[in-house]
Amino acid sequence: MTAENDVDSIQRDPPRRTGEGWLPGDPPPRQRLEQMIRVDQAGEFGATRIYAGQLAVLGRTASGPVLRHMAEQERAHLETFNRLMAERRVRPTILSPLWHIAGFALGAGTALLGERAAMACTVAVEEVIDEHYARQRDELGDDETELRETIERFRAEELEHRDTGLEREAELTPGYELLTGAIKAGSRLAIWLSTRF
Repeated sequence: MTAENDVDSIQRDPPRRTGEGWLPGDPPPRQRLEQMIRVDQAGEFGATRIYAGQLAVLGRTASGPVLRHMAEQERAHLETFNRLMAERRVRPTILSPLWHIAGFALGAGTALLGERAAMACTVAVEEVIDEHYARQRDELGDDETELRETIERFRAEELEHRDTGLEREAELTPGYELLTGAIKAGSRLAIWLSTRF
């Protein structure tokens, strides 16, 4: 073995397993994976309900096709997590009935404030989801490559939704900072609750 090969073998990182480096008190890897899938399914379910509410109000406006496109992507995300829940025998959150109502109400409520406010809602939610998916991606080891790639693909689509909202003048919504701050806080709370319950 040459010195160059020695350096190469030292520089290569060994495969990382999900759960490496976790501390006492952290959930075991299997439980953490279940939490991830449960919260992601709940989040995608909530997103489909937000778009359903927005489409109920704005479906016949110029924003309709844009909202329908984003809603279709969210439905595909939801179908993927529904499948993963069944394959891995992960129970859904007990809060699904709440997200059913709250998601639709948030979507319809922001749409009633106008198209820019609906886009501001999208920006706020997607920025929180971007952070959430990035944390999950970083937690997953090489033993969960497929799940990590799925999360990263969905994250890219969520960022596309955020960018669409910004392009459609979300930031010109009156009270933008207040509105998006409240929606972000609610989204983070929903993530916390759905992970645990």
